[in-house]
Amino acid sequence: MRKTSLMNGSAIMLAAALAACSGDAPTTSAETEVAAPPVETAEAEPTESKYLNEPLVSEIFTADPSVHVWEDGRIYVYPSHDYDAGIPEDDLGSQYAMRDYIVLSMDEVGGEVTIHDVALDVDDVAWAAQQMWAPDAAHKDGKYYLYFPAKDADGVFHIGAAVSDSPTGPFTAEPEPIEGSFSMDPTVYEDTDGEYYMYFGGIWGGQLQRWATGEYDADPNLNTDLVNDDPLTSDDEAGQPDDVALMPKIAKMGDDMVSFAEAPKDVMILDENGEPIKAKDHDRRFFEAAWVNKIDDTYYLSYSTGDTHLIVYATGDNPYGPFTYQGVVNLPVEGWTNHHSIFEHDGKYYLAYHDVQLSGKSHLRNVKITELTLNDDGTIEPVDPMPGE
Repeated sequence: MRKTSLMNGSAIMLAAALAACSGDAPTTSAETEVAAPPVETAEAEPTESKYLNEPLVSEIFTADPSVHVWEDGRIYVYPSHDYDAGIPEDDLGSQYAMRDYIVLSMDEVGGEVTIHDVALDVDDVAWAAQQMWAPDAAHKDGKYYLYFPAKDADGVFHIGAAVSDSPTGPFTAEPEPIEGSFSMDPTVYEDTDGEYYMYFGGIWGGQLQRWATGEYDADPNLNTDLVNDDPLTSDDEAGQPDDVALMPKIAKMGDDMVSFAEAPKDVMILDENGEPIKAKDHDRRFFEAAWVNKIDDTYYLSYSTGDTHLIVYATGDNPYGPFTYQGVVNLPVEGWTNHHSIFEHDGKYYLAYHDVQLSGKSHLRNVKITELTLNDDGTIEPVDPMPGE
């Protein structure tokens, strides 16, 4: 277990230089406490930064933060753990070759961050072969559940579940993926009535377009969803009607929290006219990274638009939707991917996200947190993660 604090500008730049030269994150031994950086004096010249926030940690590369505040009041971050596997970049995300999960925790936003020991490794998941991408977690009846996507030996994504008595692990994986699961980016939402729902899915490298007909389609022409952009296509190769965008999936969780209680369904995202968002509408169509919050009586579905690099949101009146598009949560970050979560702590809402400040490389990311502003009418003020650019 390691402890660190938010870094000042000069320390950040040093860490970035080291990371860029090595291709790997700076590391410390498992039981080392990292000292806080020195406090700037009044005479010190302030360091200019184009970034709105600084990384939570610099000892490891982290991404895709799913944040929860459990019953102990502590903030827990369940991120992907990036490292450089030396794989060239492509549209399928092959360079994102993550193989384990490490949990971060803190008492408050801006406070000392603890880097916990490895919570789950791909070698401890019987069915998984590679690419442990964005995870999420849930808590029920004293048990903690980690949900994660991984590719099997055939290169097909499924979603697994693992269980622990501790929010930071280690987690013990179920011997098989969740039956009926596919694609990636699971997020498990606990509703106010005590029911749990998993939202999941992601196109391109996340393979959602390959499941549009209900069966996995290995056609090499389906590496992306771009075939759906053409409204004149009569026989849609990806199985969607007309030019409607692929939608995220939802399934109610079983009482055991490691199975689905029902077959996954589409979560429909609609435009201002009540029509499904179109595939060619890349500023609003779902790409990946679904996340759900309930604020007052309104459900907020936020997600990434992928190749337009936005986090946007839609609202509805029940967990299944439909959800109507409302606007932008997070403007493009530095780096290709934009992945997030939204959480409440001490009466304030926060956005967790990532960028590549430390490395300058899209597959070596760092998690950040910023306060989120909700207006009186329920709309969200967009965040600009690089106001100094």
